[in-house]
Amino acid sequence: MVDLTQFLLYLAAALLLAVTPGPGLFYVAARTLAGGRAEGVASSLGTGLGGLVHVLAGSLGVSALVLASADLFTALKLAGAAYLVWLGLRTVRDASAVLDGGPAAPAVGLRRAFREGVLVEALNPKTAAFFLAFVPQFLDPAAGHVALQFVLLGAVSVVLNTLADIAVAFAASGMRDGAATRPNLIRRLRQASGGAMVALGIGLALAKRPAG
Repeated sequence: MVDLTQFLLYLAAALLLAVTPGPGLFYVAARTLAGGRAEGVASSLGTGLGGLVHVLAGSLGVSALVLASADLFTALKLAGAAYLVWLGLRTVRDASAVLDGGPAAPAVGLRRAFREGVLVEALNPKTAAFFLAFVPQFLDPAAGHVALQFVLLGAVSVVLNTLADIAVAFAASGMRDGAATRPNLIRRLRQASGGAMVALGIGLALAKRPAG
């Protein structure tokens, strides 16, 4: 269905984009530092499902409808921005409370980590814009089944993104275990991850609807 050379170009580009820091990566890092590797992996799988929501919506034209409507785009981006800022502030608050002598933030559990991961990705209209702007460049209308091509290529990107998130979960888990005797370092890293999520949320709130 898709030319092999075009697919390899797509794979390289998607891999590069997968390792570019975004809301999902920072959420996974923060969740792992707070709750351990299992929660980090669960949140990674959640962001993967959130990405698939955008892929399926894009193949059905729903994402195009959202991006074409100023009101819908604004509503989605503000919901996503508010959620990111809330998660970031909660992460900073919990880490700061520990630094000030308060109780350590408890693990949230695998189900909640998964659900939050889904929402972090599904509420990000930039992800929808990415799939609609990037994937169609590698589709071959002459081969037919364009929607299926979109889903397959989108799924490849989601898999790469999820693997990158899982790699971050393992790396953050290793840092968490290795710094067991330096709890202040882990708490500072959690604060930094929370701050990054707040910054990304603010950036999302200020994002403009893609032209066209």
